[in-house]
Amino acid sequence: MIDKKEANYLLKKYLQDDKLLKHSLSVEAIMKKLAIYLRKNEELWGLVGLLHDIDYEYTIGKPENHGLLSGKILDGLLPINAINAIKAHNYIHTEQLPISTIDKALIASDALSGLIIASALVMPSKSLKEVRLQTLKKKFKDTNFAKGCNREKIKLCDDIGISVNDFLKLGLQSLKEISSVLGL
Repeated sequence: MIDKKEANYLLKKYLQDDKLLKHSLSVEAIMKKLAIYLRKNEELWGLVGLLHDIDYEYTIGKPENHGLLSGKILDGLLPINAINAIKAHNYIHTEQLPISTIDKALIASDALSGLIIASALVMPSKSLKEVRLQTLKKKFKDTNFAKGCNREKIKLCDDIGISVNDFLKLGLQSLKEISSVLGL
């Protein structure tokens, strides 16, 4: 399995867009914190979060390839369950159904990162420090807010043993811890 340094090299090799890089870091942070909560392999889960969109810039306009190309890029570098999770995060197009805990965790974390960042961007300071858990809960319930954020995907957290409220709290804490890296 590759280490974090090698993963960062690959990420920067394949992704040029700063927003995508920051999104990858956000999902990594949530996945690592979730792994600790669920007593899973923090390093592996972090790498899955970090590398889940590594093929994104190469599959724009070809959603049926998103995740599958990542699987090819990462073949032999990550365990098969990690590659399957990356494929499963785009299950609608890849037909790799999310079955395992790590599969569902990635889908939920990916969606949650978007909701949290959208919540920060509507704050007067555009900062994560202003986002409170109560605010995030309201934004989660308000389906007119961040319409592209699929709340059903976030609710997959229930399937892996963490309530929505606890998951929102965990995700918010994760991103606040890396707010300076995210520029939020």
